[in-house]
Amino acid sequence: MKNFTTYFLVILSLNFYSCSNNDDNYTPLTAEDREQFSGGDATVFNVSEEAFGFSITSLTLDEQTDFGVGNSFFRQSWVSAPSSTTARDGLGPFFNAVSCASCHFKDGRGRAPLFNGELGKGLLLRFSVNGQDANGLAFTDPVYGGQLQDNAILGQTPEGQFTVSYQQIQETLADGTVITLQKPTYAVTNLGYGPLANVQVSPRVANQIIGLGLLEAIPESTILGFVDENDSNKDGISGRPNYVHDFLTNTTQLGRFGWKSNQPNVRQQVASALSGDMGITSTLFPNESGPFGVDLNTIPNGGTPEISEINLNRMALYSQTLAVPARRNYTDQNVLKGKKTFETINCTGCHIPKIQTGTTHAIASLRNQTIRPYTDLLLHDMGEQLSDNAIDFKATGSEWRTQPLWGIGLIKIVNGHTSLMHDGRARNVEEAILWHGGEAQTAKDKYKKLSKEERDDLLAFINSL
Repeated sequence: MKNFTTYFLVILSLNFYSCSNNDDNYTPLTAEDREQFSGGDATVFNVSEEAFGFSITSLTLDEQTDFGVGNSFFRQSWVSAPSSTTARDGLGPFFNAVSCASCHFKDGRGRAPLFNGELGKGLLLRFSVNGQDANGLAFTDPVYGGQLQDNAILGQTPEGQFTVSYQQIQETLADGTVITLQKPTYAVTNLGYGPLANVQVSPRVANQIIGLGLLEAIPESTILGFVDENDSNKDGISGRPNYVHDFLTNTTQLGRFGWKSNQPNVRQQVASALSGDMGITSTLFPNESGPFGVDLNTIPNGGTPEISEINLNRMALYSQTLAVPARRNYTDQNVLKGKKTFETINCTGCHIPKIQTGTTHAIASLRNQTIRPYTDLLLHDMGEQLSDNAIDFKATGSEWRTQPLWGIGLIKIVNGHTSLMHDGRARNVEEAILWHGGEAQTAKDKYKKLSKEERDDLLAFINSL
């Protein structure tokens, strides 16, 4: 039903946008008209709270079936073992959430807790200490590992909880407007298994998962073509790739996914989240996770592995084939002026507007698509204010992957908030811009010099994406 609805909406929108203003005669779409197709042919015309949840329309019948099964595994809760629900038992024993949808609600974006003690809204804490192993993986806390799991099954003590407090920081724009930003500080509390080591704490918010397969389908050569490590064009921007460990092939591959491009492909991203966030083992991550000193072998599990290979692949396909919502208001004059300003102050130095996918992805519908993700998938130094001081393969503490902007204007409709950045500190797009530093400092400074009308137009453009 979801695929049929998507197809109907796409056809309806194509017909609407392909007619002239004066009559009902069909006219070909111009290059500018195609701007609404953020995901190329993998675009969905829907602006409801379900906007992130549609499959691309050209899947094969087998892919549609796998999408549906993957969708059910994504949305339904896992339970502790043993259970009659054998396909979904094995939760924990230590975990952050009971389902993918707990953090990616309606396939959308998580947020920081609104109050201390609120769980399951899509923000977690990563732990690392100085040093890396031979594969580039950061060393983790010797007791708690690489992630604080703040929940546990019956009979087990959670690893701990965390609290967040905010420091108010003010930015004054050239016209005298004062914007108040909030800088978070995290404290880990109620530790169940002894003190932490001298760890770096890195908060990470769950992202919306639209268009992941399209990003996966971008040729590596295209991404590397955006690299300018030595800033040869002297624009202050020097994006560089992350190279990360591929657990399936035991090789080093280009990173594409995650806040620091620390995952090479969608399948590993899914398996990693199942392991770290829900305690679900897979062929990629076969070991149960939990604090050192707890005999995990004595705790019932959901089998070895707890998610089968076929269902892991179905979850990966589901994540790969979620369509990208079309742009709205893309011909409005204020949006067009905002688009020009976006280019003029060089936001496009990192947020690349248009990219072509390649010809080799296993899912044929993702091939040869002109997409508009507004990212280069590279690492950029974003300045000390955003640094988590944690190394993530080649990424330093202050380096973050360029966030894709497609769908950003629909987060409020889908998820009921407008929190942005890796830890949700920005409460809207303007605050996110003002948190930019490092390689983006020049663009930020130019933004601060804009008139209110120019700023409003620029924000209207970003929210049209």
